[in-house]
Amino acid sequence: MLAKAALAQFEDADVIRHFWPMVRSRQHLERILPELKDNPGLVLFTLVNPDTRNRLEEACTQLGLPAVPILDRVTEALEKALGQEAHGRPGRQHAMDQAYFNRVEAIQFTIAHDDGIGWEEWEEADILLAGVSRSSKTPTSIYLANRGYKVANIPLVVESPPPPKLFELKHPMIVGLTTAPERLVQIRRNRLLTLNEERETDYVDGERVKGEVKFARRMFADNGWAVIDVTRRSIEETAAAVIRLYNERSASGSSQGSKPI
Repeated sequence: MLAKAALAQFEDADVIRHFWPMVRSRQHLERILPELKDNPGLVLFTLVNPDTRNRLEEACTQLGLPAVPILDRVTEALEKALGQEAHGRPGRQHAMDQAYFNRVEAIQFTIAHDDGIGWEEWEEADILLAGVSRSSKTPTSIYLANRGYKVANIPLVVESPPPPKLFELKHPMIVGLTTAPERLVQIRRNRLLTLNEERETDYVDGERVKGEVKFARRMFADNGWAVIDVTRRSIEETAAAVIRLYNERSASGSSQGSKPI
């Protein structure tokens, strides 16, 4: 995440990322050193065990690779601010506390209730996302699940009404995702190209898509669901907006409410 944030400061940076998580022992490190040699580049690391990090720094020097311990400055600042020394125990941030198991449960629930599946269990969800095809429902759901929210999502199709259960839900916060028809057509065309499908279909017909978006927006308004326009939003921004709505709803104790964002 730090590398991604830093790379945003550089234009047209074509970078290949390699990720080796949970390296907690000298033995594990030795197994990945050949891969570092085969994929030379900048090495960012968060190793805290002295023996393991010394071995990595030694190997990087031998391979001529720059190595940056990205936690050092932050850890030093925290030591001064908190008035205590860091423990230097590897993997403490991955401790399997209750929050960890809640995230795992949320991810499992979300995967099992993607694209309208398992509607009988929607009442167990924290959030339900509704929208037309390719309106970022699935990636937003997965992102929210990684934050610990149980999420279900359903595609809205003009010819196929959603199950009545959708309009009876009490516990989940229902959020409608909408987008500009022109942008939606572009996204759908790109999707078809990845499937080697070049034929013109109703799926990318401009007037048809406008009708789909209008149908979805009318459903959102009729049911008083919160609405988020994802046209110019990244997945992270959309998820942040959903979380904000969820927290406001929890704080107020209210049920659904139309609140375009």
